Amino acid sequence: MDIAQRSIGNVVVVDVTGQIRLGDGDELLRDKIQSLLHQGYKQIVLNLAGVSYIDSAGLGEIAHAHASITRQGGKLKLAGITKRLHDLLSITRLLTVFDTYDTETEAAESFGS
Repeated sequence: MDIAQRSIGNVVVVDVTGQIRLGDGDELLRDKIQSLLHQGYKQIVLNLAGVSYIDSAGLGEIAHAHASITRQGGKLKLAGITKRLHDLLSITRLLTVFDTYDTETEAAESFGS
């Protein structure tokens, strides 16, 4: 799994590519989110368009990221989710927890900044 970050105004976009699974990405994602929070970023878009596979540990890590960001007074939004990931979020009822958008631009604009 690879993670890159960039900014759109006051919003940080975290591009994730590859697989988010136990032992291969879940800890990288956690470290990246914690780093962003320590740097004071509160508006974060997780761009998942490049994710080819996600397991339960990966889903758990995204849920953990959401909780961590919310506790710090921020917001996490998901962008570019594939049909498979959308179905997985729906089955696990996590779709009701996350704000999801088709594109990172829509997600970033939803912050109103």
